[in-house]
Amino acid sequence: MIKVIPALDILNGKCVRLTKGSFEEAKVYDEDPVAVAKRFAAAGVKQLHLVDLDGAKAGRVVNYEILRAITEETDLEVEFGGGIKSDQDLAQVFAAGAQKVTIGTLAVKNPKLLLSWLQKYGKDRIILGADVLDGLIRIEGWERETEFKLFDFITNYQWHGIQYILCTDIDKDGMMQGSSLDLYESLLAQFPDLKFIANGGISSIEELQELDKMGCYAAVVGKALYEEKISLEELAQFLSE
Repeated sequence: MIKVIPALDILNGKCVRLTKGSFEEAKVYDEDPVAVAKRFAAAGVKQLHLVDLDGAKAGRVVNYEILRAITEETDLEVEFGGGIKSDQDLAQVFAAGAQKVTIGTLAVKNPKLLLSWLQKYGKDRIILGADVLDGLIRIEGWERETEFKLFDFITNYQWHGIQYILCTDIDKDGMMQGSSLDLYESLLAQFPDLKFIANGGISSIEELQELDKMGCYAAVVGKALYEEKISLEELAQFLSE
């Protein structure tokens, strides 16, 4: 059964959603991210995708205390991303209760450091963030294009033991017009031993069912929950099936 992971993005200490990663198009949905996390937990969700947008902008983790509050006040397993650039950042994130971290920009700019983290913390705690637009990996809040092709990028890290891949189709993110089912189907065919987490554009329970059928390990759902295209009641029913 596919795992459904609600996204909770923090900007200026508030729960927001972006469109295609644009900070200029941030929409505030709740002033209290911890309360949002508690609502997800009450619906039967087991995991949370927590993104520190303040940290991504600052180049260092900012929202440790919100992370700590969520992990202390709920039973959610939190995967955390945004601003993790150093050994100290990573150690503090884990100390604040994160079970897994997603690493994207650093995987391009400092692969040696990421590989050292894989060895130190293990493949079950590190998720490779593969943010893609037009087939190429993008970094630094999706603002900078790289020369790395998606499939080559994943292949390289597969050789080094990575197990989890969070693949975001930037063109779909926040649009609620459907996810890139063809993309994930191709990835699963090419890399059957990896655990793929689909992200970007998911807007219905039917899409979750399709991703489940094709073998996706998990799916991140964001704006569709906040805009109630998928209600918490629908999600709870899906998770209980």
